[in-house]
Amino acid sequence: MKLHIIISSILLTLFVLSFSSFAQKPLSGLEVIQNVYNRPEGKDQDGTLTMTLINSRGDQRVREIKQFIKDFGTEEKKIMFFISPADVRNTSFMNWSYDAEGRDDDQWIYLPALKKVKRISSDSKSDYFMGSDFTYDDLGDRHPSDDTHKLLGEETFNGEACYVVESIPKEEDYMYSRTITWIIKDKWIGLKKEFYDENDELLKILTVEKYGKINDYWIITHSKMHNVQKEHTTDMLLENLTIDAGMSDDKFTERMMKRGI
Repeated sequence: MKLHIIISSILLTLFVLSFSSFAQKPLSGLEVIQNVYNRPEGKDQDGTLTMTLINSRGDQRVREIKQFIKDFGTEEKKIMFFISPADVRNTSFMNWSYDAEGRDDDQWIYLPALKKVKRISSDSKSDYFMGSDFTYDDLGDRHPSDDTHKLLGEETFNGEACYVVESIPKEEDYMYSRTITWIIKDKWIGLKKEFYDENDELLKILTVEKYGKINDYWIITHSKMHNVQKEHTTDMLLENLTIDAGMSDDKFTERMMKRGI
């Protein structure tokens, strides 16, 4: 009887230890990136973006943008309207991102001087958007399956416990050879991201300056993209944000791009 109790106790201990080990198994790099990709941000958003372009001499150009985003389930649509200054006023940009693996974003830009909506080709995705440090591809929503992800470790960055993940594109001749992202463990926000060029030299660094909970969603409201090779920075400030207020499906069309806000 005592032997039976001892054996049962040993088996129970082994089970608990096995379960504990399983429960504490670290996430893979892919799982971390999937959590970032799937972080909820509401069914729709609208807000005002202030884009400040800062060159190596400290000179600044400020652009005001009205932005609308809506989640359609298997795809997300975004449209941006430039409000000021006068030389870019009424320019608009639209992006459709898809959950389907292997499907690229669809992107369009409307230039009022030409009075024509132009589709952004795959060859132009590496071009910089409106003089900023963001490429057209950066403005999209890159699918986790587009890269191979490796968990490099864990670090504390700006007081936050982060996973550090290296992502290497599967696509040949992609504009970046790799990226490294510091991701807050419990919020799934990429707090810092390093971009390396085709020669594997550091090209630019994206940092999140401010984020917070709005309507129970973790939302990034202030970020900076610094091109270390050109010594140029783009500061993006999101204000007057409204979430889950209801938004018309037909806002995200070429007709609306031409019509404006």
